[in-house]
Amino acid sequence: MLNKFVSLQGATSTPRSFSQIIAAVAWEVGKPLSIEEVEVAPPKAHEVRVKIVATGICRTDDHVLKGSFPNIDYPVIPGHEGAGIVESIGEGVTCVKPGEKVIPLCLPQCGECSSCLNPDTNCCLKTHLYESQNLMPDKTSRFTCKGKAIHHFLWISTFSEYTVMPDSAIARIDDDAPLDKVCLFGCGFSTGYGAAINTAKVKPGSTCAIFGLGGVGLSVVIGCKSAGASRIIGIDINKDKFTKARELGATECINPQDFKKPIQEVLVEMTGHGVDYSFEVIGHTDTMVAALASCHMNSGTCVMVGAPPSGSQLSFDPMLLFTGRTWKGSIIGGWKTKDSIPKLVSGYMEKKFNPDVLITHTLPFDKINEGFELLQSGKSIRTVLLF
Repeated sequence: MLNKFVSLQGATSTPRSFSQIIAAVAWEVGKPLSIEEVEVAPPKAHEVRVKIVATGICRTDDHVLKGSFPNIDYPVIPGHEGAGIVESIGEGVTCVKPGEKVIPLCLPQCGECSSCLNPDTNCCLKTHLYESQNLMPDKTSRFTCKGKAIHHFLWISTFSEYTVMPDSAIARIDDDAPLDKVCLFGCGFSTGYGAAINTAKVKPGSTCAIFGLGGVGLSVVIGCKSAGASRIIGIDINKDKFTKARELGATECINPQDFKKPIQEVLVEMTGHGVDYSFEVIGHTDTMVAALASCHMNSGTCVMVGAPPSGSQLSFDPMLLFTGRTWKGSIIGGWKTKDSIPKLVSGYMEKKFNPDVLITHTLPFDKINEGFELLQSGKSIRTVLLF
């Protein structure tokens, strides 16, 4: 039964609070998530309450548990890669209706700020990196547990059976889309695929190197192959990921620990001049610099995809850029999320790409800490949790 409290198709215009809702709460840094019963308040004006059906575990959520994601307040309900069904809407919401399938957007698209109005940018100024999303826009929470207000994460908190978000942070998707698969479009697949297609604009016949072969890195591989790259080099210290990388389009895979020299020197020797495009999909400052140095000294483009820990600082030789290399960042693959995520899901439904192979484990939601153990041990690529 999809909803044990209300019929989604028959949701009323005056929704009530839900109690005994299952959610995973991070009470403090460094502690495992705690499965709790929480109360979820109704959506206010321009807000939407969603029944989450499936949610992925992303490395960013692990950063939240470890305290390395910037400007997070605890206790908090993490999760940002989910898919679900609209349960109720607040006053003024016109983009979705109760009963529709949706993907919550960890990067909103308000449609009004300078970034949203610029056709060449996607980082809405309502993002957490610019303006805190620990609470709803009215600076209050919709979550309560044990008499205490619980903070939101990136406004969407998909590690909760029900969650509330602003209408700028939600996108309607195809009615037939399988929610246990397309939840990856909320972050992982869209981020990696878009980094190759939108940010780097990989050209046919080019050479690419991807540092990190997790779910996002493998999505970069899919993007590079889709763009027509002739040589795709996967780089990871976990050789267990190589088979999947080759299956998705990597032409060769290497482990930096197998070489005595720096990996950037290895890549330059392998290609004769450095790669045309490199992607750092780990979030470590040392591999960011290595990725930059591995691309062609004059025409190479390096894309930073992995989120660095809060407070990180880069130190590098400026001559790496002086000769003509380009260093770029990419957030959620450069997509204007509200416009583009539904189109990506439609492309998936048309079988233009198949990120299903990224899902290595599917677990019931109450096994969420087991899912994080799989991530931390390198045994999973993407774990999807089902309510």
